[in-house]
Amino acid sequence: MATYKQLTAQLEKLHQEVAIAQQKEVAVAIEEIKRKIVEYDLTAEELGFSAKRGKTLKKPPQPPKYRNPKTGETWSGRGRPPGWLAGRNKERFLIGT
Repeated sequence: MATYKQLTAQLEKLHQEVAIAQQKEVAVAIEEIKRKIVEYDLTAEELGFSAKRGKTLKKPPQPPKYRNPKTGETWSGRGRPPGWLAGRNKERFLIGT
């Protein structure tokens, strides 16, 4: 029966073999994909990729949570508090209370 050290050595060797096999198969797959893209003159949009990179999705605006009764200004409660709320009890300005 194999010892713990022998088994861990075998496991490490297998992990290395798996990594090498994966790298080889990925390289073959990439070459095949590149060949098909050129052969069929495919674009990034046709493949389901957007042409613009780094574009982040904007979050929808939050509904107002606080209202200034004098001016009607509102604040969602996110981000920096507005000046009219500075130093005051926020609970007094809650909408719907």
